[in-house]
Amino acid sequence: MRSISEYREEFLEYLDTKIEVKEPRNLYEPMRYILQLGGKRLRPVLVLMATEIFDADYRKALDAALAIEIFHNFSLVHDDIMDDAPIRRGKKTVHEKWDINTGILSGDAMLINAYQLFENYEDKVFKELAQLFTRTAMEVCEGQQYDMDFEAREDVRIEDYLKMIEYKTAVLVAASLQMGAIIARTSRECKDAIYQYGRLLGIAFQLQDDYLDAFGDPETFGKQLGGDIIENKKTFLYLKAIELSGKREARQLEHLYSINPAESLGKVEAVKSIFEKSGAAKLTRTEIEKYTQKAFDVLDKIDLKEDKKAPLRKFGESLMERQV
Repeated sequence: MRSISEYREEFLEYLDTKIEVKEPRNLYEPMRYILQLGGKRLRPVLVLMATEIFDADYRKALDAALAIEIFHNFSLVHDDIMDDAPIRRGKKTVHEKWDINTGILSGDAMLINAYQLFENYEDKVFKELAQLFTRTAMEVCEGQQYDMDFEAREDVRIEDYLKMIEYKTAVLVAASLQMGAIIARTSRECKDAIYQYGRLLGIAFQLQDDYLDAFGDPETFGKQLGGDIIENKKTFLYLKAIELSGKREARQLEHLYSINPAESLGKVEAVKSIFEKSGAAKLTRTEIEKYTQKAFDVLDKIDLKEDKKAPLRKFGESLMERQV
């Protein structure tokens, strides 16, 4: 088995050969720009890793890995437009560097390009990959809509939020692993189990992302710190703080979340203080650990030798410790 960094390097080399700028340049340059901004590349790495874990040549999965990464970045381009986000991975977002119309159209082209890549697989594998991808893509869109709806709703519950992040983030992590299992032609039981491992790990990953958005290091996080707070996103931190705070603090938090971004001076620090004093920050870290352990429990039951499970376990542990 290769290391995570080796899979990442192999994938980046492949990406560089496949993503070219051609005419019309204003369509393709933004695509190459967002794909070369960096990022963790965890989804394509998981596709390659799962393929090799189930005893197939990981190189057979490079097109599926690229499709997943292009789709993920397509969703980021459109998310950034909807959130009016100025920064992505420490650089200008596509719509800031070009304009909104260019961001929309280049994002659309990326989605189409992702589908094209599955055409490189033979019929049976193509059908299974395409069906999984289509279902996952729709769930990601549903998750994004839930996310936007929650900003205006006052009755969002913890279970609503967990469903939203499952669709918006976790299903793509799960699908990445299952694609590797599909390409390796493993059993249905293994395909389903590796999907559940990825789903649970994806929920932990998004909870960690939400936590880092508030409490991360601005030098390493790569996005605008406190962006979720400025945009009044009802994250696990917010919902837990409302649940755990006294009436006065809860009202204060609700008031802070009624302030629009233009009036948000001092808002981020005030909200973070409530997150910490209420115990919501600590409980969020506990929840991250809980979902990671649930993922490891699923991994323990998969019919694989321990040396095959080790890279997935190491991957999960690394997500727990990440600061970006």
